[in-house]
Amino acid sequence: MRQITIIDTGCANLSSVKFAFDRLGYQAEITKDLNKICSADKLLLPGVGTAAAAMKHLQERRLIDAICNAKQPLLGICLGMQLLMSYSKEGNVDTLNIIKSETTLLPKTELPLPHMGWNKVNYEKNHPLFKGIEQDSYFYFVHSYAVATNQSTIATSNYGTVFSAALGFNNFYGVQFHPERSGKNGALLLKNFMENI
Repeated sequence: MRQITIIDTGCANLSSVKFAFDRLGYQAEITKDLNKICSADKLLLPGVGTAAAAMKHLQERRLIDAICNAKQPLLGICLGMQLLMSYSKEGNVDTLNIIKSETTLLPKTELPLPHMGWNKVNYEKNHPLFKGIEQDSYFYFVHSYAVATNQSTIATSNYGTVFSAALGFNNFYGVQFHPERSGKNGALLLKNFMENI
């Protein structure tokens, strides 16, 4: 059986990600154990809260090198995706520097922040992460900061401005939305991460 490891970032919502895999029939383990992280078949990097707090947790747990040097597929979720960037304006903190881009505050428009709720996602045609998911399907978002579209963008969403809804760079992937809270489309995306990535 494949070993799915959810990296214990010290943030909330880790168990809801684990339950999402349980519902799909996969067994996932939440851990900060370096050996388990290095030997996992698939890695998940979930996060809620601030980039500064999450980076502090990762540093204290000595997890930064293990994440940056991961060779297996890794999926960052919400703040976990933003941590893959070089820098976050949220607290003005250096992040993991895996994808050369930065996380910035969504621009002030007539729309309230945080961006909270269901929104359409438009993805790169034939991308394996979105296999079987209809174009412009709705996913569940909760965030005030976002990553602008860049060379690694594989899906976009629009909330007063277009931003990266999903990224892919080598074996690193990230989604700004919460697949574990996005119903059947979110479940299918997690299944695709397991089966097709």
